[in-house]
Amino acid sequence: MPRTWTECWTVSLAALLAIAALAGCATSKEKLLTHEGSTMLDIWNQQTGGSAGGGQAARQLLDARQTLRRPLTDADVQATPAANAAYTRTAQNEIYRLFHRLPNPDLVMYVFPHMAGTAPVPVPGYSTVFPLYQRVQYAMPGERVEDY
Repeated sequence: MPRTWTECWTVSLAALLAIAALAGCATSKEKLLTHEGSTMLDIWNQQTGGSAGGGQAARQLLDARQTLRRPLTDADVQATPAANAAYTRTAQNEIYRLFHRLPNPDLVMYVFPHMAGTAPVPVPGYSTVFPLYQRVQYAMPGERVEDY
């Protein structure tokens, strides 16, 4: 029975994957990941410019950081709690929500009397209520401030 091109393609793809998997196993870990007797601490010190406790490069880095630092002013210290108050969870914030629900009007629908089911059963007319939007939507903080 002749093979279709999809069968040949599938067989050749499987063979190619098997060859690639076997080629990955042909290399040893030591040959691929040489560490040449270095420890992690040696590599860390080499890549970061020396140990954190001493060395010229570490001292220069610490001096550069010290020049960029500045002390907090009194205004900064006093403004910090006020700036974060809106984002801090308190009992008052839990009561007065940050994310207000947007209005979702209710629609009232009247269902007329009808027959239902395979054996027609009379169903009296009734009213039902459903929301206009499928999901409840929320406003971003400060987006909607009026009460509704």
